Amino acid sequence: MQHVEPELLALVALGEPADDDAREHLATCAVCAGEVEALSGAVLTARAVTPADALVAPPPAVWEGIRSELGLSPALEPDGTGSGRAVAGPVDGVAGASGASSSGRSRRGIRAPWLAAAAAAGVVVGGAGGAWWTGRDDVVQVPVLAEAALDPLPGWSAEGSARVEVADDGSRELVLTVEGGDADGFREVWLIDRDVTKLVSLGVLEGGTGRFVLPADLDLGEYPVVDVSDEPFDGDPNHSSDSIVRGILDV
Repeated sequence: MQHVEPELLALVALGEPADDDAREHLATCAVCAGEVEALSGAVLTARAVTPADALVAPPPAVWEGIRSELGLSPALEPDGTGSGRAVAGPVDGVAGASGASSSGRSRRGIRAPWLAAAAAAGVVVGGAGGAWWTGRDDVVQVPVLAEAALDPLPGWSAEGSARVEVADDGSRELVLTVEGGDADGFREVWLIDRDVTKLVSLGVLEGGTGRFVLPADLDLGEYPVVDVSDEPFDGDPNHSSDSIVRGILDV
């Protein structure tokens, strides 16, 4: 079976859309779906850090474990400044200045998408031939307008969370994370009024996390209920009445 490329798995975990072939594969492949779920957790953790999350210097055994796991050159050493960088000396048989052996790529294996997702989320940076934890003082904090815990509806075993982020230009995004709740069809995201009589579709949730731009004139006070439904491939744009998780934004 041809699995989805690691780079695409990382993008799906970040909430980016996938093509039809990738979506079909993820719907049937437990290995790739499991990777996306694991990556989504890493991305969610990365985006939740605050300036107060200070890093401490790890013991030498941690560095040795990282170097062994990634197949890095023995000549690659931390610079000792706490900056998250490393210093590499010349190594016989190594092409270029990366400080990683030619076997490094094959030894990384399935870890590659985790690093890609974490790097895209702002936790890992490349430097001197490796991937290093960076300090968190430069993490940009996006204002959060509202949040909600998503609870499973009868017949489903799932949970999740939702928050509304506000960009510098005033635009808003609903950031959604759902664990479990494998749908028979596809998962669609909705905002609904408190009486559950009016609803707005935001799009399809691919993987465990997603980001959805909210219409500029949408009043969250009128549509505070976040809903994720299981929708069949029947061409009907209406809600299936089969909700997986639901929660109310604290607006």
